[in-house]
Amino acid sequence: MASTPVYRWRLAPDGYATRRQLRALGLRPGGQDVAAQLERPRRRRGPLVAYLYRVDRAKPVRPMTSAKWAALGKAMAARRTCPNCRRDAGYCIPPSLGMCVPCADAPELAA
Repeated sequence: MASTPVYRWRLAPDGYATRRQLRALGLRPGGQDVAAQLERPRRRRGPLVAYLYRVDRAKPVRPMTSAKWAALGKAMAARRTCPNCRRDAGYCIPPSLGMCVPCADAPELAA
C-alpha cells in the first residue's frame, strides 16, 4: 500500500498539476487517482491541501454537445426570469431578493 507523496507549497516537481491547472491546459484528470498533494502551512489551523494529478495521464476536455448547450441556455433563462412578473430581467435574479429589482421595489413604492 503506497501513500501519496506530499510536497511543500510551490515545490512540486514538473509533470503534476491541479484540476484548475489541467483545465487551463484544456485537460481533465480522466479518472486517474490523486498522484500527489501540496500542503501550504498556516498558523493556528491545519495546512491547505491541493491535490495533484499527472499531466501525462490527463485526457482532453470533452467538447460541449448541442444538447448541453441547449440545457445550459434553458438553465440561464430560468435564472433570468422573474417568478413574480414572468419577464426576462436581462440579468441573473439575485437569490437575496428572489425576484427582479422592480418587483422587489414595488411594495416599497406603494407604502
